[in-house]
Amino acid sequence: MALISREEALAEVRKHIKNENMVRHMLATEAAMKKLAEYFNEDANLWGLTGLLHDIDTEITNENPLEHSKVGYEMVKTLGLPEEAAKAILTHNEAHGIVPDSLMGKVLRAVDPLTGLITAVALVMPDKKLSSVTPERVLKRFKEKRFAAGANREQIATCEDFGLSLEKFVNLVLQAMQEISEDLGL
Repeated sequence: MALISREEALAEVRKHIKNENMVRHMLATEAAMKKLAEYFNEDANLWGLTGLLHDIDTEITNENPLEHSKVGYEMVKTLGLPEEAAKAILTHNEAHGIVPDSLMGKVLRAVDPLTGLITAVALVMPDKKLSSVTPERVLKRFKEKRFAAGANREQIATCEDFGLSLEKFVNLVLQAMQEISEDLGL
């Protein structure tokens, strides 16, 4: 089975996800995954698709969050994503207790909450723009447990498990998001 194109993947996202903020989160995760794939000399196209599709089942599983990412795992396999990518999507939801066993899976699990934290930082800026966000500002807010409380700090901090300091990780993800700020409405 051929790998799904980015256009086809985005069409699938739009078919299954009606909440525009969720679509933007998925676009942010795509950009971050591509940037990190380039950093680690991995397949940026595949990593990007994995980030883009990682929450494709979120509205389907809304009533049963424990099914989130299990349904997505099956969905992306039928779309032609290889097992490594599908498994990264499955393991990004730590509720299942399945530890990611690939670099892609580990990165996706850490990137997912970081894109939310960075978005929250942008939204409290006077101009509500990613261009005004600095890595230092994100790191300061990272320490404030009440700020964007849904952004799991422990998951973000697992970046050290794949060889990135928190500072470097934040810098790369912020840069990726700033590069697509128009698409993110930020």
